[in-house]
Amino acid sequence: MTDLTAVKAALRGQRIETPSWAYANSGTRFKIFAVPGVPRDSEEKIADAATVHRLTGVAPSVALHIPWDRVDDYAALAKYAADAGVAIGAINSNVFQDDDYKLGSVTHPDPRVRRKATDHLLECVDIMDATGSRDLKLWFSDGTNYPGQDSIRARQDRLAEALREVYDRLGEDQRMLLEYKLFEPAFYTTDVPDWGTAYAHCLELGPKAGVCVDTGHHAPGTNIEFIVAFLLRAGRLAAFDFNSRFYADDDLMVGAADPFQLFRIMYEVVAADALRPDAGIAFMLDQCHNIEGKIPAIIRSVLNVQEATAKALLVDREALGEAQLRGDVLGANAVLMDAFATDVRPLLRELRTELGLDPDPVAAYRRSGYQQRIEAERVGGVQAGWGA
Repeated sequence: MTDLTAVKAALRGQRIETPSWAYANSGTRFKIFAVPGVPRDSEEKIADAATVHRLTGVAPSVALHIPWDRVDDYAALAKYAADAGVAIGAINSNVFQDDDYKLGSVTHPDPRVRRKATDHLLECVDIMDATGSRDLKLWFSDGTNYPGQDSIRARQDRLAEALREVYDRLGEDQRMLLEYKLFEPAFYTTDVPDWGTAYAHCLELGPKAGVCVDTGHHAPGTNIEFIVAFLLRAGRLAAFDFNSRFYADDDLMVGAADPFQLFRIMYEVVAADALRPDAGIAFMLDQCHNIEGKIPAIIRSVLNVQEATAKALLVDREALGEAQLRGDVLGANAVLMDAFATDVRPLLRELRTELGLDPDPVAAYRRSGYQQRIEAERVGGVQAGWGA
């Protein structure tokens, strides 16, 4: 039987990082939809993130994206965040929105462009120093569209060279999170297309480099929990970017497309005793809320991760292990399915009440008047959006 006291203790310690860009306007390549009350600067994004944390109690940090969140004084921004009740989380680099990067950034055939891209990554480490951030998250759109366009091997050499320079710049308590993506915007080869490529580069770099698993960055049918289990065993799972996908990199709300998959992923984390913050895994959201309200969607996403985690914690691991050793295929599967079928919402409502939180954070947000206030106050200026 599962100890509910232990389950609640684990849930109390859970931490989920929200992304600054998810509070801004976003859309498709056809249209970006403006929403009243959207932040106009990084401070307003942080204020929204702090609101999510106050209502959920488990989202104490907010990731920044540079240059989307570029400011003159990063130490002052970190203090603003601390005063609001949150901390600056991962610093995300951007080497995909400049004309120079049409043929790649750190893997570009032109050394001038590679230097420019690497300098930006080093700038992000400087920002980590100023904000107290632990994690540098790297995603590269680099790749090729046509056979023969560039040397596949040479591009891996260029990538390794840039990663090494940035890795060597990291402070003692700082880490590099290397994200991968199957395809897009490159359609013939992508320079970091899968977890194996990211893992190989991290091994070559050293212990401060780990893989970031974006749940939307895989081919259809990929067994993501296997990847999670492998990287956990190897000690190289450093972070998640949680979202959902139906077809490609859709960046929909986590748990929206396949909540059973999210449960299976979180079970592997729980089974490896890696849910604890000191286990070193950064549980982050990476989503674009194109047609839904930003803050309610992020709150709902945090709750989705909590629910999947609670179900994973309810798995009777002793019974599961016994069934596995007996070779009881259906019995073992039933143990997992029983936990997944459990309605954990009453447990989570009870936990929030014990923590002094409203048991229904979405309803609490609607009643708070915060949305009406920001819609009234955030008039004029330029709304933040994807790429801004």
